[in-house]
Amino acid sequence: MHPHIWYPFTQAKTSPPPLKVKSARGVWLELKDGRKILDCISSWWVNIHGHTHPKIAEAIFRQATELEHVIFAGFSHDPAEMLAEQLTERLPNGLNRVFFSDNGSTAVEVALKMAYQHWVNQNQQRQKFIAFEGAYHGDTFGAMSVGSRSIFTQVFSDMLFEVDFLPYPATYIGDPKIVKREQEVLNQLQEKLERNPKAYAGIIIEPLVQGAGGMQMCRVEFLQKLHQLAQQFDTLLIFDEIMTGFGRTGDWFACLKAQVTPDIICLSKGITGGFLPLAVSICSEEIYASFYSDDPIKTLYHGHSYTANPIGCAAALASLELMVENEPAFKGMEEKHLQYLTKLREAPKIEPKIEKLRVTGTIAAMDIVNSQKSGYLNKIGLVIREKAIEKGLLLRPLGNVLYLMPPYCITDEELSMVYQGIGEILDSL
Repeated sequence: MHPHIWYPFTQAKTSPPPLKVKSARGVWLELKDGRKILDCISSWWVNIHGHTHPKIAEAIFRQATELEHVIFAGFSHDPAEMLAEQLTERLPNGLNRVFFSDNGSTAVEVALKMAYQHWVNQNQQRQKFIAFEGAYHGDTFGAMSVGSRSIFTQVFSDMLFEVDFLPYPATYIGDPKIVKREQEVLNQLQEKLERNPKAYAGIIIEPLVQGAGGMQMCRVEFLQKLHQLAQQFDTLLIFDEIMTGFGRTGDWFACLKAQVTPDIICLSKGITGGFLPLAVSICSEEIYASFYSDDPIKTLYHGHSYTANPIGCAAALASLELMVENEPAFKGMEEKHLQYLTKLREAPKIEPKIEKLRVTGTIAAMDIVNSQKSGYLNKIGLVIREKAIEKGLLLRPLGNVLYLMPPYCITDEELSMVYQGIGEILDSL
C-alpha cells in the first residue's frame, strides 16, 4: 500500500497491495511489471469505449486550450449547452431540464432534493421515499438513505432518513415464478400508495439492473407497471441510470428500452467515456416549473465548484459521437453473452457451480454456488479475482456474483478469451 493513500472500499490491513497500472489502451491495461490485463468490467463501469480513446483525448485537449473552467452560476458556455441539447434529444420526450453535477452519488442527491422540494414548493409536505431492497445509489447521506441497508451503510444507519423499501423483483434465464413475484411487489406498492398517497415524494429505482447490489435484473414489464402506478397516484418516479445509461442495457438508456419516461433521471459513469468526472440529473418541465418563481425560497440551492466543467462536457460530447459509432456493438452484445453463457451452463463440470444466469444488454452475470452465505462478503469473489489476474483478466465479483461489463470496443476474439478464462476458473473451483 502507498504510505499516503487511503484506497476506496479497501480494508488496508487485510487487502493485498494494489496493482500499479502504467498505461491502458482499448480493453487492455498494462501493469508496471509489464503484464497486460483485459479489463472485463470497464474499470468500475465507466470506460464504455475502452481506455485512452484518441477522439475523447483530442476533444479534451482542444477544449483545454480554449476554456478550462468558469463558474456556472451567472455564466454559461457552448459545451454545456450542446451537451444538454444532445442528451435531451436522446432521452424520452418530457425530460428536458438538465442540472449538472460531479458524480453519481451527487446526481442522486440532486434528484432527491428536486423531488422533495418540488412538493414543498407546492405547499405539500411529502417527506418519504420508496426504494428497493438491494439498491445502491451512492455513498453520500441521501444516496445511502435510499440504498439498501447493507455493509455499505451499516455504520451510518442512525443518521439515515427513513425510507420504505420494497423487494426488487430480480429474475434470471428460465425463471418460472417472475410474473407472480412482480405482482406481489406491485401489490405492496399499491397498498402503500393507497394508504397514504400524499406521503411520498418519489420512488427511486435502478431500472433493469441493480449494480452493486449484485447485478440483479428485472423485466421491462415490471418497470412499465411501476410507472403506471406512480402516475396513478401522482408520485414522482426517479430512474437511477448512473450505471445503466449510455448503452449498458442494449439501448441508449434503460428508460428507452423499457419505453418508460421517468420524472427524473440520473446519469454519470459512462457519460465522459471514463475520462473525467461528470454527472447530470434531468427532470421534466413540470418539476422545473415548480421552482420557477419570484420567491427566492423556491430556488434549488445546490451547486458545485466544477459544475458543468467545460472539459468534462467536451469529453461527454465526444463520447456521444462514439456512442453512435458503437451502437451496433452495444446493441448486439446481449446475443453474444447468451451464446457463451449457454456453453458454460452445458459444461458438465461447470453447470453445478453456477446458477441464476442472466443478461441485459452488455451486462452478463451469474451466481457462484458455494457453502458460504450469498452476498458481498462471500469470499469466493476474492478467489476468482486472484485467479482472473493470473489469467490476464480484470474481474471484480460482487461476493459470489460473477459479472461481465466489457467496453464496447471489445473484439469477438477478446470476448471469447474472457469466457474461456472464466470457464477455466470455474472448472478449477
